[in-house]
Amino acid sequence: MISYLDAVENPRTTRVLGIDPGLRLTGYGLVDLHPGQREPALVEAGVFRLDARQPMEQRLVQLRDDLRDLISEHRPQRVAVEKLYAHYAHPRTAILMGHARGVILLCAAEKSLPVEHLPSTEVKKSLTGNGHANKRQMQLAVQSQCNLPEPPEPADVADAIAIALCHARRLATRAPA
Repeated sequence: MISYLDAVENPRTTRVLGIDPGLRLTGYGLVDLHPGQREPALVEAGVFRLDARQPMEQRLVQLRDDLRDLISEHRPQRVAVEKLYAHYAHPRTAILMGHARGVILLCAAEKSLPVEHLPSTEVKKSLTGNGHANKRQMQLAVQSQCNLPEPPEPADVADAIAIALCHARRLATRAPA
């Protein structure tokens, strides 16, 4: 695994922060894309656990604080976040997720970080070959592709890593050889 110092010492390395937004759990994954390599390397992943007993505005403050700390510590150059998706049977879910996405976009903008908005079907297809893969399939794909001893838990972490991997791979295909 490549350390943070390696990324700092090689300024051409691109660090991507992938985020799976949520109001109870927000997953994050950091990957480094090194010059001349097509495959990103996982740096760190985890989840912000927001206190569901707190009012929404307090959870948003907690998410902002946690995300600001993560960005300050790991200094990503790019952020990738899942696009907002609304199922016609559950429009309220999309509205609620919009609050978390707004905080994420604000934190990225405060550090002038470019943000890529990725559809979940594209992320799933890029990792599993199936744009409608379930949570378990995503966890197993991330485990395999990142050579992890176990699937990432909770599933929000796997989704965030997948978002970061998908965006970094996009960048790798655009980069001059």
